[in-house]
Amino acid sequence: MPVLLRWFLSLVPLNPIAVRLVQNGSRRRKHFYVRAAYLALLIIVLLWSLLLSAGGAPSYRVLAAGGASSFTVIAYLQIALICILSPVFMASAIAQEANPKTWDILLTTPLSPGQIVLGNLFGRLLFILALLFASLPLFALTQYFGGVPGRAILSSYLVAACAATLVGSIAVALSVSRLVGRRAVFAFYISVVSYLAVTAAIDALVGGGGSVTYLTGLNPFLALRALLNPASYVRAEPGTLEGLGAFMLETPVTAWTVISLSLSVVLMGLSAITVRAGGLQTITGQRTRGSLPWRKKVVGNPEDGGEYRAPRSVWANPIAWREAAARNSTFWKIVGRWAFVAAGILAGLLFVGLFHTGRVGPTDFRLIILATVWTETAVIALIAINISATAISREREDGTLDLLLTTPITPGMYLSGKLRGLIAYLLPLMLVPIATIAIAGVYCMAAGKTTSITLPTTPPAVVAVPLVLPESALTVALSMLAFVSFCVMIGLNWSLKSKGTIGSMVASVAVIGVIGGIVGLCGWQSGRGFPVVGPALAALNPITAVFASVRPEDALTETVLDSPSGITTARWSLAIGAVVGAGIFAGVIYGIHAGMVRGFDFTVRKLAGTA
Repeated sequence: MPVLLRWFLSLVPLNPIAVRLVQNGSRRRKHFYVRAAYLALLIIVLLWSLLLSAGGAPSYRVLAAGGASSFTVIAYLQIALICILSPVFMASAIAQEANPKTWDILLTTPLSPGQIVLGNLFGRLLFILALLFASLPLFALTQYFGGVPGRAILSSYLVAACAATLVGSIAVALSVSRLVGRRAVFAFYISVVSYLAVTAAIDALVGGGGSVTYLTGLNPFLALRALLNPASYVRAEPGTLEGLGAFMLETPVTAWTVISLSLSVVLMGLSAITVRAGGLQTITGQRTRGSLPWRKKVVGNPEDGGEYRAPRSVWANPIAWREAAARNSTFWKIVGRWAFVAAGILAGLLFVGLFHTGRVGPTDFRLIILATVWTETAVIALIAINISATAISREREDGTLDLLLTTPITPGMYLSGKLRGLIAYLLPLMLVPIATIAIAGVYCMAAGKTTSITLPTTPPAVVAVPLVLPESALTVALSMLAFVSFCVMIGLNWSLKSKGTIGSMVASVAVIGVIGGIVGLCGWQSGRGFPVVGPALAALNPITAVFASVRPEDALTETVLDSPSGITTARWSLAIGAVVGAGIFAGVIYGIHAGMVRGFDFTVRKLAGTA
């Protein structure tokens, strides 16, 4: 066998690490269920889209248009699923660093740095690529209807594959750096979601939502939009620009491909250089045991060298106090939490100031508020899932749960304390989107900022609709508090039933994603299509509640356009729906809590010693 061929085979196809990961992963039933659910969802969406676009007796032209629109829907859905599943499959790469002994054993083998890095990457990336190739026959079926060029199918697969490769490279680089631990898994997930949302929002503001910008080549969703919707998302004319402008604005799909793959190569190269040197710890310098970090040297450390510590006031439920206080016990946790609060409120004030001075128009102001509050809500929901899904499973792993079970604390007291403490910790974070939309709503009411809509009545009537509903803060607060509490309860439920933190987080994200998606889609469609009842259903999900509060004429169309008093009816229905929805979520939370209390002893004994 030629030397070069043998070297290439040892790097990827016959890499011992990749072979081990693929063999072990292929035997897991969870991966089989993920693949089956992935394909089932794509098939259902494709069939539904084709049925909606077919109509009664379709012609060849209608079939071609239906095939093209169906392909567009499932292409966006596929890349969304890939962006959701890639961090999940790559989470174990980051969590592996939490056990340094694994690295110590691995570095004693004769494997080269390239084999270690590429084996970790492609061994886990293969599952994502397998999902892509498994759906290829489904995409090929759309060509039978016409209107779907084969080049567009292959290009959409390339965009999705590059996104998965970049996410995998970042995960492996974090693992090899050995600077982060298991707690960084969900921070990594939140960072991916936040990056996609922020770049898409800035692109819509800069380009007006109708033209390619420099951010298009940095976001896979925007690159896919430039590929599939060239008429509504216009590129720069070929030959009109030079250099970087031509590369980013004339060929955004190529730009995304080149940039993502180049970053992946750079990350893998840096990882290969530092993997046998102990990661980036050798460059940044690891703090020796017994030495104080710089922040304690500056502000002092009263706990070291002192015999007295000020007493602390503990709540009636010590578990609740521990959950709320312990998560704010370190310097960086305190800084991160309150920096998020301060930045969010200052951003809300800044947006209102720009709108007041005329630098931002009404349409852009609404878009900014929507994008900001949606992103903040998604981040808070993910944080709630993270801390709740690890609240019990982490205590099982480190043995703390065994100690707590020897105390007089009952299962009901333990679980109620977890729920109360986590919600208390999340309350300042929930204040950020609520304050943002409250500032916008109060300003629009005080300044009389409205938009006019024409009702389809006889004769046509013109009605003024507030840019942001003044009572939106109360509506969104009720909806968000109920939904976040539900997320915490689901996370605690899976944290109790799961053996480890990774499994509990993945299960919690999947369950809340499905339930939240179904409730959100129902509220989104019902708000537009059903009078009176529709706005109430829109308040069940904070995302649709925010949309209804900022753009009521679009979110609550049927109710608002029904009569001149339709906007008043829609506002009352939205508020009542938020109250009723909070009661429904409270009942569901109580039921889950009661079931967990009944089965607590059995579940703990069943999983004892399995972590």
